[in-house]
Amino acid sequence: MRLSNRTKAPYYNFALTLINVIIVLGVFAFILEKTRLAMFGGEEVLFLIIPFCLLLLFILRGRQIFEYDSDGEAVNFKNRNIIPFLTKEAKDEFPKYKLISYEVVNAILFKKLFIKIRSKKDHAAIILKYDISYLTIKEIKDLKVSLSKIVKANREAKREGKTQGQ
Repeated sequence: MRLSNRTKAPYYNFALTLINVIIVLGVFAFILEKTRLAMFGGEEVLFLIIPFCLLLLFILRGRQIFEYDSDGEAVNFKNRNIIPFLTKEAKDEFPKYKLISYEVVNAILFKKLFIKIRSKKDHAAIILKYDISYLTIKEIKDLKVSLSKIVKANREAKREGKTQGQ
């Protein structure tokens, strides 16, 4: 199964540009209010606080672009930001048989996907983290179904391997 919200990147770019314009207008309105108008009293600080809170919310929600591909023998995850220098791109590829479990954390402001995979070297589990805040409910549901199939197949294969080994 393939899942990608890469086509929504122009919308995220527009939203970020709009937030930046609101910040510039807010700074301009704050300076104008402080020097010339004096209509709002002490509330002119809201011209700065609200736009910067919007920017902070946009950044805290995490990386905007999420791509998932489970076709073939490997599972591919790619999670990147529309602002390339803001955060490092999360890009992982591993065989399906290494997937142990997954968990989707749904907080108020953000959603995260935690993938637990088996390490070949020390037989410990490695946890990979991805931001899925910008996926729709349907896309998250499809992602869960696909990952559940892989985890279930791995558990059955492990169970069959134990019964054959005894």
